[in-house]
Amino acid sequence: MMADLRHIGTAPNRKAASNRMKVCKEPFDLRKYLLPAIRYGSRGGLVILIGALLTAAVKVLLETTPFPVRQVEVRGLQRLTRDEIVALTGLTPGQNLLTLHLGKVGRQVAADPWVASVRVQRFFPGTVAISITERKPVAVVNLGLLYYLDDQGEPFKPLSFGDTLDLPVVTGLSEEQLEGDPEGTRAALKSACDLLAALRQHGSFILADVSEIHYDKDRGFTLFTTSSALPIRIGSDDFPGKLDRFARIYQTLMSQQPGPQYIDLDYNDRVIVKKS
Repeated sequence: MMADLRHIGTAPNRKAASNRMKVCKEPFDLRKYLLPAIRYGSRGGLVILIGALLTAAVKVLLETTPFPVRQVEVRGLQRLTRDEIVALTGLTPGQNLLTLHLGKVGRQVAADPWVASVRVQRFFPGTVAISITERKPVAVVNLGLLYYLDDQGEPFKPLSFGDTLDLPVVTGLSEEQLEGDPEGTRAALKSACDLLAALRQHGSFILADVSEIHYDKDRGFTLFTTSSALPIRIGSDDFPGKLDRFARIYQTLMSQQPGPQYIDLDYNDRVIVKKS
């Protein structure tokens, strides 16, 4: 009898025991994460809602302003008119005083060459006040084109039809010099203004006696009188002192016949007179 040897050397057929630990899983608590998110989300949404409401309220307030522009006051005018200034501002009746850009209004007014400075203010409930300082022309300067020259030595407006020429004319300079040597040319123009101021303050030789002020870089200024185009050289400095010396002999000199042909004041202690 033969034995069945197929099971020799093998373990008994038993169900193998598991070597894994059993893990107990807790249920996922969705509320633990959702509630803080909902809480913070609600706060953020509330902030956004409040911001939107405030924006809408401001928009409504600005569109239905209780402060419309009702009056525009303009001060300091001499040559310009109120209508010209108001036209430059672009202001319209009923415009919102709250949203009015004062800087922009000021820049628009300052674009006029006669305006030296401008200040724009708002006064509630409905007034815009504009204070103007106008330029003061003291001469006409010939730079190829004729320009008004203000008391700071600044050419500020080309002359046009209807502008007065009842001012001394400064000659000897050009636009090419102003572009090529701006500092030197502006210094010469400022010196011309200083000479005009000295003439204006001097009683015996008044500004009305001067028709032209000619500038030469080397010789300085030479005046030409209105009546006889008499050249009077005065140089580049000490204008009051030179005019004082000239004042002592001016009336006598002008009454003499024949009159002088040339006068040179560009000395420290004397006046040179050339007669025919």
